Amino acid sequence: MEKPALHPYLMFEGDCRDAMDFYKNIFGGELSMMTFGQVDESCPAAIRDHIMHATLMGGEVDFMGCDTPKPGPLAGDKIQLSLSGFDETNLRKKFEQLSEGGTITVPMEKQVWGDIFGAFKDKFGIDWMVDVRAQ
Repeated sequence: MEKPALHPYLMFEGDCRDAMDFYKNIFGGELSMMTFGQVDESCPAAIRDHIMHATLMGGEVDFMGCDTPKPGPLAGDKIQLSLSGFDETNLRKKFEQLSEGGTITVPMEKQVWGDIFGAFKDKFGIDWMVDVRAQ
């Protein structure tokens, strides 16, 4: 069975690109970023160039981040735990176990970028995202 990866997920309010470039200069690694406009051409012009998802991997640290497009279930805290991998059965089970007694903010379902994704606040107040990567 594949071991899922656990990454801190940093939440920004419009300055994710600058922050991730800053962290890359300090920690090294491979930085990749995708904007809201790249994923959905019909998104509002105000957020078209904001970062929907960024990863910094392979340097001294690995983490992810994004700009929060508006207040909502992913816009509260500045950090979330992101559990990801390819083993859908295992990750769905983890989603169910970890969210028990908590509040699901995004049900586990296929998203526009191709992954199966869900988010919740566990019963201890910790924010989680679970992502089954598209093959």
